[in-house]
Amino acid sequence: MSGHSKWATIKRKKDAIDSKRGAIFTKVVKEITVAARMGGGDINTNPRLRLAVLKAKSSNMPKDNIDRAIKKGTGELEGVVYEECLYECFGPGGTAIMVEAVTDKKTRTTPEIKSILTKLGGSLATTGSVSRLFERKGIIVIPSDQISEEELFELAVGAGAEDVQNEGEVFRVVTSPDDYEAVQTALNDKGIKSEESEIKFVALVGAEVSDKDIAEKVMKLIDNLEGHDDVQGVNSNFELSPELEKEFG
Repeated sequence: MSGHSKWATIKRKKDAIDSKRGAIFTKVVKEITVAARMGGGDINTNPRLRLAVLKAKSSNMPKDNIDRAIKKGTGELEGVVYEECLYECFGPGGTAIMVEAVTDKKTRTTPEIKSILTKLGGSLATTGSVSRLFERKGIIVIPSDQISEEELFELAVGAGAEDVQNEGEVFRVVTSPDDYEAVQTALNDKGIKSEESEIKFVALVGAEVSDKDIAEKVMKLIDNLEGHDDVQGVNSNFELSPELEKEFG
């Protein structure tokens, strides 16, 4: 699979330092609430809710938090009504960016996303012009000190994974969206913890940037988009050139 570079690994190291569990929980709660509102509160009949709860458990979210989020989604408890937004964007250097958001007020979120893009050299794109450059994949990132590559490959591929990639300090398990749940469950059953686990947009072809100034602008733009309270995920085809990988790594 193309479109992936050491930028992802570098960014994970940064996120591991900067991450705040509360922010992660907020995003997962929104996803559970939306899933329950759209498909009901029974995980046995609502695949999307089942995946959201699986992600919550992988993040060590308390069961009470999960139950409250489900009840807010189904209307059993009073709560905010959320809607999903997908923003297709262009960034500096010809990079493509997909931004997924969940908001209680789209008329607030959209101008704020547009403002972040404009200030940092990006722009909103027309529907389909960016999404065609991506495909949806399940991505599970696992610290490599938990299991050997051979054991992980046998376990993950046996459960339906498409590939297991060795990135040094971590393994990257790639699945189709349909097989993601089975693979994550198989890993959970073996007590294997993940650093990242989600179905996300993965670039079909990367956009390599060799200019340091442009690379810094793209990274700042992605960081600012990810920092927005309503944003659930940001994925790009941005890749650092080999020379910049060494410098930023």
